[in-house]
Amino acid sequence: MSMQFEVKKNGDSTVFKLKERRLDASISPELKGEFLILCDAKTASLIIDLSDVEFCDSSGLSALLIAERKMREKGGTVKLAGLQKKVISLIKISHLDRAFSIYDSVAKALKA
Repeated sequence: MSMQFEVKKNGDSTVFKLKERRLDASISPELKGEFLILCDAKTASLIIDLSDVEFCDSSGLSALLIAERKMREKGGTVKLAGLQKKVISLIKISHLDRAFSIYDSVAKALKA
C-alpha cells in the first residue's frame, strides 16, 4: 500500500500533508523520495503538515531531517505544522526542535 499524502503550492511555499497515522519505517523510504523531489531551489519553504500523524519513530525523524538538510542546501527552510503531543515530545527528546521551526497550524507556518 502506498503512502497517502497531498501537495499544495502556495506561492513559493510547498505544503506537504501526510495523510497517515504512523510515520515509521513502513513509509519513511517513500517519504524520503518525495522530499527529495519537492526540495528544489524554487521552493523557499517546505511546510510539512503532520496533523494526522499520531506516531513517529526514528526512521520517520530521519525522513524529516533529509527534507531539512536538502532545503538548507538550497537556501530554504522546513516548517513542521500541526504536530500532535507524542510527535512533539519525540522531536524535543531528540533535540530536533532546534533544526525545525514548529507551528500550530499550516496557516501560521505560511504567515511566518
